[in-house]
Amino acid sequence: MSSSEFIKGTLKTIILKLLAENKQMYGYEISQKVEELSASEIKLTYGALYPVLYKLENEGLLVAETEVVDGRARKYYSLTPQGVELAKVKVSELQKFTETLKNILLPAPNISLEIWGA
Repeated sequence: MSSSEFIKGTLKTIILKLLAENKQMYGYEISQKVEELSASEIKLTYGALYPVLYKLENEGLLVAETEVVDGRARKYYSLTPQGVELAKVKVSELQKFTETLKNILLPAPNISLEIWGA
């Protein structure tokens, strides 16, 4: 999937949902989970993921804790109670929006796809 504008518009919701389901994750783990769940269609870059994580932290929606794993510091992110509530709202909104888009993008039953070259 090459359209970064779709990813940019949904990344906050994706992160909130993953953290709500997994309690705590570190950045690389989030990017790997997104890649896995999207069958490698979505690959998050450092430059896309971390600014959103920092913004969510500054907004009080998640907290970060640093742990040393195998001699290296790893920053784990988890949702605050406010973040959990926002995750529910954002996922619900995105699901509704996706359904609305489907209704718009699917051809009407009476319309021939010939106008689209199909």
